[in-house]
Amino acid sequence: MNSKAFYLHAHKAQIDGRWQQQQYLLIADGMIQQIGSKAEEGLPVLELPDGMLLPGFIDTQVNGGGGILFNQQPTVEALRLMMAAHRVYGTTAMLPTVITDDIHTMQQAADAVAAALARNEPGIIGIHFEGPHLSHAKRGCHPTQYLRTLSAAELALYQRTDLGVRMLTVAPEAVSPEQIRLLCNAGVIVCLGHSNANSDTVLAALDAGAKGFTHLYNGMSGLTSREPGMVGTALADPRAYCGIILDGEHVHPLSARLAYQAKGTARLVLVTDAMSPVGTDQKEFEFFDGKVTRQGLKLTNAEGSLAGSVLDMASAVRFATEQLQLELATAVQMATATPADFIGQSGIRGQITQGAVADLIWMDHHYKIQQSWIAGKTA
Repeated sequence: MNSKAFYLHAHKAQIDGRWQQQQYLLIADGMIQQIGSKAEEGLPVLELPDGMLLPGFIDTQVNGGGGILFNQQPTVEALRLMMAAHRVYGTTAMLPTVITDDIHTMQQAADAVAAALARNEPGIIGIHFEGPHLSHAKRGCHPTQYLRTLSAAELALYQRTDLGVRMLTVAPEAVSPEQIRLLCNAGVIVCLGHSNANSDTVLAALDAGAKGFTHLYNGMSGLTSREPGMVGTALADPRAYCGIILDGEHVHPLSARLAYQAKGTARLVLVTDAMSPVGTDQKEFEFFDGKVTRQGLKLTNAEGSLAGSVLDMASAVRFATEQLQLELATAVQMATATPADFIGQSGIRGQITQGAVADLIWMDHHYKIQQSWIAGKTA
């Protein structure tokens, strides 16, 4: 046995999706090696007497944190600082997100992620390109000057094999079903968002392999009686995963509850869409040619558009339990097992089970993270 092997003794833990009491987890070589009712003599045991042991949260949309915006600082050190800011709130795996920008910035961001993966930087598991192939009508805070169709340069970037999990948000009216199929066949997780498309166009993209929707309700054509739009299609199609920002600013609680009733635990994914202020007292920051201002939990640009969030994953779980009145185990699943399934990593991440990566959090009953482990290591 590895000399660094140890046990976590959880008085309460969510194991294989169910609450269990008095469980010992044997952690070695970054993995959960064994789960049982007792510990082997001779190995250290860390007692977790109160609160609960949970799988670490997985966030598939993280623009920034710790005072860093990834577009502005596409470096390994920036990723390290972003991850440190979000880890405090229970995130143990994330997709750093670069929003619509020039190709050079996108390539720099990809290089930073590739370098982070090569160095085994804790918590960095891939990259999310949100844009630039989006709708002008539903661009939100994405800069108009960089919106564009898919070219050979972007296609080559998305097909890189050194980026871990690759996610791309597109508007289906800006990218053809044939292009979506090509991307999906190359292993890219294609999501739909920032779109004014009708339901037929959205369905064609789903049929071509698109897997999910980016921040449901926000930046997409709405549901009406005679045209379901992107919102209605996303809610109705059982194949699709839907990311949702539960900060009380992006989505009304009733709309969020409707999304849960339509998609269920297995298809609704909690995300933060976090910007640089997370983990700081930052009140405003430079954003392309303007500024974004924070008022409470709301971030807006000079045009009044929402510009990401200051949400963290622990607060998203709390919102789901307190505002949507979901069971804690259900809310946790939407922050762990569901996103793991979404990104094709359900076998190794997103649940406490034998053989999974030891990405774990110890959370108290007030949703405060007491400790976290990424591949069995604390910060």
